Amino acid sequence: MSRSRPEPVQVIKQRRDAALTSLVDGVPYAKFLGISFDRRGDELTAVLPFDEKLIGNQMLPAIHGGVTAAFLEITAVIGLSWQMLWNDIESGDAGGDMTLPRMPKTIDFTIDYLRSGLPRDAYARARVNRSGRRYASVHVEGWQDNRQRLFAQATGHFLMPQRDE
Repeated sequence: MSRSRPEPVQVIKQRRDAALTSLVDGVPYAKFLGISFDRRGDELTAVLPFDEKLIGNQMLPAIHGGVTAAFLEITAVIGLSWQMLWNDIESGDAGGDMTLPRMPKTIDFTIDYLRSGLPRDAYARARVNRSGRRYASVHVEGWQDNRQRLFAQATGHFLMPQRDE
């Protein structure tokens, strides 16, 4: 009885990185804002590097509320899509020329602005509370210097793409 050898770790990492890059490239506004994702296994942390163009109130100065909302929503959509693809990525079924499913569509998105976003880098993580065939619920937290001191959080509901579309 012969056992197949496990895939080299570099092959797995390359497949994960390629899938994540494809997902993020599917959201052009993420590129405009400069959003990137730090991947550690199946966990993603979104990074919004500070840029002067992100400031909405020059007097404080504070990150524009629309930028904060977009950052959290993009984090939710990419986090949800990442979870949908994880099993295909890990099994190798995704292959090198991965065809990504359509992105989930936002039904509603509620943001709590807890404090001003300071002129510095921001981070966010999404937690999928429920993901079914048709509907998903996602909670997102955004922070800057201290993970325990959120500057914004959000809850979103999404219509899931059908796999056979």
